[in-house]
Amino acid sequence: MTKDSGSGDDPTEVPAWPAHMERRRWPREPAVRKDHQGGKSPVLVPSRFSTNDLPPVEQFQCWRAHMAPLVDVHLPDGMSDADGFAAEQIGWHLGDLLVVQQRTPGFSYTRSLAMLRSSPIDHWNVGLLRSGRAWTEVDRRVMEAGPGEIFFRSLGYPYRGRTTEAATVLLFMPFELLADDASTLEIANNSVLSGSLADLLVNYINGMEANLGNITVEEVPRVVRTIRDMVVACVAAVRPDPAGPQPKMGVMERAHRYIHVNLHSADLTPEKICRELGISRTRLYQLFEPSGGVLNYIRRRRLLQAYADLSDPTNNRPIGEIAEAAGFEVAANFTRAFSHEFGASPREIRRAAAAERPIVPATPSERNIGSTIGDWLKAVQG
Repeated sequence: MTKDSGSGDDPTEVPAWPAHMERRRWPREPAVRKDHQGGKSPVLVPSRFSTNDLPPVEQFQCWRAHMAPLVDVHLPDGMSDADGFAAEQIGWHLGDLLVVQQRTPGFSYTRSLAMLRSSPIDHWNVGLLRSGRAWTEVDRRVMEAGPGEIFFRSLGYPYRGRTTEAATVLLFMPFELLADDASTLEIANNSVLSGSLADLLVNYINGMEANLGNITVEEVPRVVRTIRDMVVACVAAVRPDPAGPQPKMGVMERAHRYIHVNLHSADLTPEKICRELGISRTRLYQLFEPSGGVLNYIRRRRLLQAYADLSDPTNNRPIGEIAEAAGFEVAANFTRAFSHEFGASPREIRRAAAAERPIVPATPSERNIGSTIGDWLKAVQG
């Protein structure tokens, strides 16, 4: 739960980390099981970021550039670039889930309302601290998390905070992955999850992290679905202060929510979205430029919904009906678009679901994983 920040403490002031604290090498690489080597399904290939090989004076600015799409970061008072900033991240892309193992010195961070207005990032963020402490403020309410604790946050709202030197496992999930439970999740924004369900989630994350190098593409959908369901169950158990202020939703999250609710409406047009959100067409196009435009975004969300329907062995709707719901009047056009998007035809997905052999959607070739946290998040943005 959150704590009132009425004490006057500034959450962006990062206390110095004790010099005697042990600095162990982390994250450690999971060992790859021999039975997966040479198999049909490749294991996951991580993305990496580290400042360790840079001159100390360049390290923090490199970290700042890496994190710029997500947050603006600053050094603690009394520290300068010359002190160095040895930070490292390993990112694992599991379909609609990004897992980041992170170790950094202390720093402060801000995700401002101005940043939200220009950012396509509105993911849900779950973090498990291995060491260190973090304080994050949303609307004058501060959440404090320590070792072994797990926090929940929406990146679609402004926040600011600080952390000591810390090792953390961060999970990022796109808004759409949990959109059906958005109202429940938003109430618990910026909370520490606790109780037996949270303990189970921590244990699952621990087991998943130990096996990141062994998870095959066939196993990814089940891992993501399990994480999703466990997060929703944990967050639903949070009892927020009803008298607390309601966070301000970012325009990107409002746009995503409106599209999700009206996904199969024939009236889901850029003009309609602009009227409902009170923004200009230029602003709407700017928001969805990283997704190839708003119409491309809507088209892909509809294809993803069709993929989910066809992957459900209990869904017996004809493929033609699913195609029509996705906005395709001609079945051949649907099959062509679907196959191009996922690397398999609608019939192949349905047959695989019936045989309980899920096919993982192919990653579009144009989606490159770059050097910033924003590039990593684009891979789970949809």
